[in-house]
Amino acid sequence: MKFKDYYELLGVKPDATADQIKSSYRKLARKYHPDVSKEKNAEDRFKDLNEAFEALRDPKRRAAYDQMRAGGFRAGDEVRSPHGQPGGFEFDMGDVGGGQFSDFFESLFGRGRAGGAGAGPGARHRQRQAPPVARAEMEIDLETAFAGGKQRVILPGPNGERTLEIKIPQGIQSGQTIRLSGQGNPDHDGTPGDLLLQIKVRVHPRYALDGRDVTVQLPITPWEAALGGRVPVPTLAGEVGLAVPAGSQSGKKMRLKGRGLPGPTPGDQFVVLQIHTPAAGSDEERALYERMRAGFEGFDPRK
Repeated sequence: MKFKDYYELLGVKPDATADQIKSSYRKLARKYHPDVSKEKNAEDRFKDLNEAFEALRDPKRRAAYDQMRAGGFRAGDEVRSPHGQPGGFEFDMGDVGGGQFSDFFESLFGRGRAGGAGAGPGARHRQRQAPPVARAEMEIDLETAFAGGKQRVILPGPNGERTLEIKIPQGIQSGQTIRLSGQGNPDHDGTPGDLLLQIKVRVHPRYALDGRDVTVQLPITPWEAALGGRVPVPTLAGEVGLAVPAGSQSGKKMRLKGRGLPGPTPGDQFVVLQIHTPAAGSDEERALYERMRAGFEGFDPRK
């Protein structure tokens, strides 16, 4: 049976106060909770944290553990049960999870008994969990997703609505989450959990969003398409010039590299050309079109 250093698991010193132990447990439990953690071996680490906290949160159990630890044991050392037999110390373990902890824990403190001594093998047990994680959705516009910034959100809660000012990181995408420590619903002890805000980027009237790439439809004149030239293009960072090649057609797609959403690999902006033809509203304008038709006699776009 391997000795487990509960202080080391919780990241505290052996002389840590009860409040320091509790605070460190809550912080680490939120980090390694299997429902939200992406850390390797999060579930095993979370179980170790629960076990360490159960051992140290009760003064009597902590004293018994410290008594064994005073023998010079280190994490991983082979140890015998206290007094040479399992359950060498007697404790009421009705408030911890029977069968949920390691052999070392049960050897030191005995096996949990829900409801006290005499509970049958079918008794139900409760394992201490981290405070619950609340979830909500927040809509932001594309400009905020691009540049970042702050935005207020109104959230319901047990004591009525509350307003939070959220810091939005640059380049955030729909489906990503912002974790707000201590802003979730409280558990049965009154300890607030975390809040996960899932981001939704609103549909934009000008730009279409695909991952980190954005696309904009750009109207150009027939002579800009035919003769080419430099035309202004709106981007999320401001207007830039785009060189339109001579002979461009409607639907031609051009790329502005790195002009999409920022990120480890910034997105691009795609510009789709759309030729807009002015109306022939006057005799002079009609005459211009007539001369154009005569000049391009034989041109048939349908062929």
